[in-house]
Amino acid sequence: MGVIKAICISEVRGVQKKQVPSAMFNPEWGIEGDAHGGNWHRQVSLLSFDKIEAFRAKGAEIDFGAFGENLVVSGFDFRALPVGTLLRCGEVLLEMTQIGKECHTHCEIYKVMGDCIMPREGVFARVLQGGKIQVGDTMEIEPRKAPRPFQAAVITLSDKSVKGEREDKSGPAIVERLQQEGYEIAETLLLADEQAVLQKQLIRLCDQRQLDLILTTGGTGFAPRDVTPEATLAVAHRQAPGIAEAIRAASMQITPRAMLSRGVSVIRGKTLIINLPGSPKAVAESMDVFLDTIPHALTLLRGQGGECARK
Repeated sequence: MGVIKAICISEVRGVQKKQVPSAMFNPEWGIEGDAHGGNWHRQVSLLSFDKIEAFRAKGAEIDFGAFGENLVVSGFDFRALPVGTLLRCGEVLLEMTQIGKECHTHCEIYKVMGDCIMPREGVFARVLQGGKIQVGDTMEIEPRKAPRPFQAAVITLSDKSVKGEREDKSGPAIVERLQQEGYEIAETLLLADEQAVLQKQLIRLCDQRQLDLILTTGGTGFAPRDVTPEATLAVAHRQAPGIAEAIRAASMQITPRAMLSRGVSVIRGKTLIINLPGSPKAVAESMDVFLDTIPHALTLLRGQGGECARK
């Protein structure tokens, strides 16, 4: 059980949030009057009161809202909660969607203190059910009545598509197939074949958004700029080679060129990452190989489910 210590909003982005005694939370939008509302996953930001107090104890003279947080709540270590946690505050129901955020430019707090807690301790949520929250209200974790659908991201790697020289057909094909299987698509990205950029996005999607599955398409061949496998291996915590091996084995029955695919399959945290080829036809054939099997793997990565052995 937690208590709302402060509610902070700003009508303009880039302006420090100011405290208000209460606020209306609108479903799939965010806080009425706050500039960060919208149809996206970071509608509301939350920060632990205890983390702010610990930071103040180091000599930081800061008001609530200085970190850009909307809600200051006591009694919770938000970073320790998994993405997907449901938070109930009266009529309002929030779903955590991201832990931490990248700090693109150091804020004034960092310049003074040499540190800022929001990038690592702040979390973000979307509004599932709306209503009014006021300072002093209580917040609690609400159990889910049904398992949360698997969350996925799809990343297309293609220099030509980024430049507008070729339409990306593989990415949308993957999205459509995943949605047919009941996955929720958290993000779709179109990136140039740059290893550092892909690594950065994979780390963000695995660590901050804690997605169940990431499928990449393109960049798995022998061309000099085909670096998708290298980027994927660089961020891996564990390998899951059987999936990539199964894809190649099945594809070899269709074309001998399948042996030229360098795609890999790995695990980072609780996220499974699978490299797929670049063509829509090859993508469909590859997904036929693993789509029926990986839900069991994703359930295990969530810390649920049982053993893999067959009786």
